[in-house]
Amino acid sequence: MAEGVNVRFAGELQKFIQVRVGEAGLYATASEYLRDLVRRDYEREEARKWASLRAELKAGMEADESEFVPFDIEKIIATAKKREKANGR
Repeated sequence: MAEGVNVRFAGELQKFIQVRVGEAGLYATASEYLRDLVRRDYEREEARKWASLRAELKAGMEADESEFVPFDIEKIIATAKKREKANGR
């Protein structure tokens, strides 16, 4: 079951919301307007996270293959297992 959140607005913020709600506005209710604002904010945050990840990966994606360092996954796993054994795990 979804938990509700109650928010009160007064003054200029209340007037601002009222302009966007009702017959003259784009939204039927203040709740609908606020849900839309929260969804848009959520989408912006998700887009920001993806953009940040793309920025982190950009150098690797654009790098020349000659810059890559080869590795042996079996050797990496064996080294990790030795470390675990040495640490008593």
